[in-house]
Amino acid sequence: MSITAREAAFKALGVFRRDKTWPGKTLGNLFGDTEESAREAALAAQITNGVMQNMMFCDHIISFISSVELKKLEPRVLDILRLSVFQLVFLTGVPPSAAVNEGVALAKRYSNPRAAGYVNAILRKAAELAQNNDFPEITGDTAHRLSVRYSHPQWLTEILCEALGNDGAEAFLAMNNSVDTAVTVQVNTQRAKMDETLSVLSKDCDAKPHELLDDCMILHGAGNITRLDAFKKGHFYAQDAASRLAVIAAGPKKGHTVLDGCAAPGGKSFTSAVMMENSGKIIACDVSEDKIQKITDGAARMGLSIIEPVCCDSSVPVESFFEVADIVLADVPCSGFGVIRKKPEIRYKTEREIAGLPDIQKRILSTLSNYVKPGGILLYSTCTILRRENEDVIDRFLFENSQFSLAEFDLPGIGNVQNGMLTLWPHIHNTDGFFMCKMRRQR
Repeated sequence: MSITAREAAFKALGVFRRDKTWPGKTLGNLFGDTEESAREAALAAQITNGVMQNMMFCDHIISFISSVELKKLEPRVLDILRLSVFQLVFLTGVPPSAAVNEGVALAKRYSNPRAAGYVNAILRKAAELAQNNDFPEITGDTAHRLSVRYSHPQWLTEILCEALGNDGAEAFLAMNNSVDTAVTVQVNTQRAKMDETLSVLSKDCDAKPHELLDDCMILHGAGNITRLDAFKKGHFYAQDAASRLAVIAAGPKKGHTVLDGCAAPGGKSFTSAVMMENSGKIIACDVSEDKIQKITDGAARMGLSIIEPVCCDSSVPVESFFEVADIVLADVPCSGFGVIRKKPEIRYKTEREIAGLPDIQKRILSTLSNYVKPGGILLYSTCTILRRENEDVIDRFLFENSQFSLAEFDLPGIGNVQNGMLTLWPHIHNTDGFFMCKMRRQR
């Protein structure tokens, strides 16, 4: 039996609430391959992602209307209210009656008649507020107001306000809640030319050259890019501009040996191979056999023969790698708070969940530093914007490793980075939130 978009969203939100499973994975298992299923799947994804992006604001509206505290509600009923209120407030193309009636139907099916009556009353009032654009005021200090309005944890909005100022913090948070589903891709110039690839992709989607990077495109409406013939032929691969800029900062050249310490899904290894004109050697390491296989398959698809995938734990020294590399890339595991706009569920990580990351990052960085030749480059990077995982890790590493020093670099569209460290911000650079630091080994 087919499933409706709203019921699928309800199920995905319930699974996330119970075990933190990425909602997109749940949705992917609920729909078939028919055209009708594709339409329902698209709406389900829009609703689910929208609730993930705006959950605290939806709760703020529900709390204003409801005489029952949210913590006393049946969790399934709260899920129904959230997905319905999101539609009423944010999806102008959805008739209010549809959002209300479907929400009541879900309550009848998954709870009881009394709950259905309660849902009906809440949603009718929410529809009235939305129609009049008369939402309850969010009181408190700036960090709290931004936290509720953009549904980010307050500890994070406090950090952002301090780092960026109130206006900058709001711009960052608003960007995280944007609905832009564009994909940034890099052209594999070993197999294709930019102009030809752009022309081919423009037949399937809205493809435009990236404003900062050569041989880079932004695709709108491409859907699953792996279905495209140009992808299958190895003419391009998905990679955000920030990751490519990090490789440009490292500066791999033809004939170099590069070790990519945390390589999956492979983008930095692929970019290095292209910049090296497929001449030299790239050791692409990752701890997962499955991820290593994906790197292997990607390199084969694009004809990048210098990439040698190796399954190993980059926090554990491998003596045979000591001082073999001209460049070592240390793109370490991180909290991911720079890619919330692509993965809205990341915002719900707690401080306790990520507290141990700096020690892990420092351990990996220290291990990978052994693989750099004297005079070589060590490039540390993360997709987070938290200082504790970025500058603070670098400060600790440099204090303990005097043979390394910060190295300046130049980037297209950004210019000279004299102190060797750079944070990219989505609302400023139109990239992922990303940190990179270039260091040189003196001896």
